[in-house]
Amino acid sequence: MRAAVAAWRREPRPHVVRRVVTREADAHEDHATLSPDAFAAAERNGAFALVWRAHGLAYGVPVEADAEIAAGRTVLCNLSRGAVATARARFPRMLAALVTARPETLAARLAARGRESADERAGRLSRAKAEAPAFVPDVVIDNDGALEDAVARFLAAVEAGEAA
Repeated sequence: MRAAVAAWRREPRPHVVRRVVTREADAHEDHATLSPDAFAAAERNGAFALVWRAHGLAYGVPVEADAEIAAGRTVLCNLSRGAVATARARFPRMLAALVTARPETLAARLAARGRESADERAGRLSRAKAEAPAFVPDVVIDNDGALEDAVARFLAAVEAGEAA
């Protein structure tokens, strides 16, 4: 998403929602971090427009997304496949883009992050494969090659979605 926003050629630039996760942020993902107890309290207090759980963690999209959408801005957010149906119900004009690559590329990228054991990575990849039939994206972005190519396809899909 950072590369897509950097390549955006018109104003206003999209608003990137910084999701909240019950895991420390790292170089691979910029997100706000809350402890599980703090996350639960924030959820009870209405701090999130969208909440889901995956991989033993809690994820939330702050309510700021609602205000940005109401103001007519394009909003970008990283979601889990399992959150898409709930997100579509909340945000009817949403475009779900599946950014993916070959299994071996995904496995190498997950390993490079260093967040999970080999068994956990294998489980994540098999869950993604099992979830694939239930998740129907609006567009699939192949991110197996040059980042610039994937960004160009992503931006074209977003612009087409905005025009619809």
